[in-house]
Amino acid sequence: MSETKSSQTVEVKILERSYVVGCPDDKQNDLIDSAKYLDRKMREIRDSGKVIGTERIAIMAALNIAYEMLHGNQENKESQEQIQRINEKLSAAIQALRQSDKDSDAA
Repeated sequence: MSETKSSQTVEVKILERSYVVGCPDDKQNDLIDSAKYLDRKMREIRDSGKVIGTERIAIMAALNIAYEMLHGNQENKESQEQIQRINEKLSAAIQALRQSDKDSDAA
């Protein structure tokens, strides 16, 4: 039997407009944080004066957020690869120390 998650509506404000969004109970804080982030990005674009119109501001904000997400994922991937290389070096060093300890115990 599948579990049904409780869902409620949450009101968020973006550029002085209220939106009611359905959301699982356990994700409400994430939704609110996301809405605040989107609102902040849209305000930055609006306040720059270079883009006029809510729809255009929303599209520019979406493009900027998508870029951040994709760029951030690339940086995260590079960091994970670097961590993996460090882990491999540490594992090799630990193995060498263990072998050295075994050799000195045998002597």
